[in-house]
Amino acid sequence: MNESSPVITQDGMLRKMAAGYREKWRNLSTVSVFKLIIRLIFVAAILSAVYWIFVASDRYVSEASVIIQKTDEINNPNVDISTVVPGAAGPSRSDQLLLREYLLSADMLKKLDAALDLRAHYSDRRWDPVSRMWFKNAPPEWFYRYWLSRIDVEYDDYSGVLRISTQAYDPKTAQAIASFMVREGEAHMNQIGHDLAQSQVDYLTKQVTLAHERVIETSNDLIDFQNRKGLMAPQATAESLNALIDKLETQRTEVEAQLASLPTTLSPNQPMVVMLKSNLKALQQQIAQKQAELTSPSRRALNYTVGEFQRLQMQAGFAQDLYKTALAALEKGRMDAARTLKMVSPLQAPTKPSYPMEPQRMYNMILTLLAAIALAGIVKLLEGIILDHVD
Repeated sequence: MNESSPVITQDGMLRKMAAGYREKWRNLSTVSVFKLIIRLIFVAAILSAVYWIFVASDRYVSEASVIIQKTDEINNPNVDISTVVPGAAGPSRSDQLLLREYLLSADMLKKLDAALDLRAHYSDRRWDPVSRMWFKNAPPEWFYRYWLSRIDVEYDDYSGVLRISTQAYDPKTAQAIASFMVREGEAHMNQIGHDLAQSQVDYLTKQVTLAHERVIETSNDLIDFQNRKGLMAPQATAESLNALIDKLETQRTEVEAQLASLPTTLSPNQPMVVMLKSNLKALQQQIAQKQAELTSPSRRALNYTVGEFQRLQMQAGFAQDLYKTALAALEKGRMDAARTLKMVSPLQAPTKPSYPMEPQRMYNMILTLLAAIALAGIVKLLEGIILDHVD
């Protein structure tokens, strides 16, 4: 038993020594990894600083400020509440926002590329490989995202002004991009207004055509009715017939009065009595005949003719009134379509830059170094926490 104790003690010491070496190796490996990370961070920061100072290509910025005005607002100037209350929806706020969306659209990029060949400009190998577009034939989606990083269109809710900022690698191209966007934006807004106004004019023209056809139809119906009845003005004919009946009634009354004034001793066969009774009978028959012509249960009576004529005449008059209203609305719509043009008025014309404002070299370099120091501090803090837990 005593002989084996030294062996066991020696073996335990060896194990403790091996465990200690492994622990030290782990600590050393952990420290080495964190040191390597910190070195890589500062190397990347130094390379970034070198890039910002010496490698990054100059980018020129052209700026423009525009506002949309309607031609009818010039003739009828009203106070724009958006200039008084920030954020209020003035007459041109929606137009400004629509213009902003169009300026930032892929359709605008297609027109710009077709006019200025932006793909070739942004992918030129003369520019640094970090800021330029890597492939001239990049997919449209990549090209669009890259283009969005080179332009900025902001709407100022307080002043109601749209501010356009474009970046390019030479002053001429930067100004050309901004000028093209302003010009195409105005054309697009006018096209929208023209299409809307034209649709309204087309609708009004259609209504005028329908109203005109209705006038012709009702007029023909009225003329056909007059021809069938053989009367130009049934109402006047009815009035004349009423006047005639009244006259006959007066004559009958006079004859009846003459008969009543005759002596009762006269014989009924006396020529005067016979004549008066004959006249009275003729007047009564004539009155009955004229009254039958004027009013009767059948539809051939004049009162029915007058009613039907008045109905057709009212329809014709109503159709003519609608036609006049449609014509007035059409003329007003045409005048509005010609008057409500939208003009993109530049408060600041697209500038031609003489100094590259981008990239902001000192700012980007300082920001990179501060970010590297902050990141290195975080790594160092993590190293301390891990070593404390290991110990």
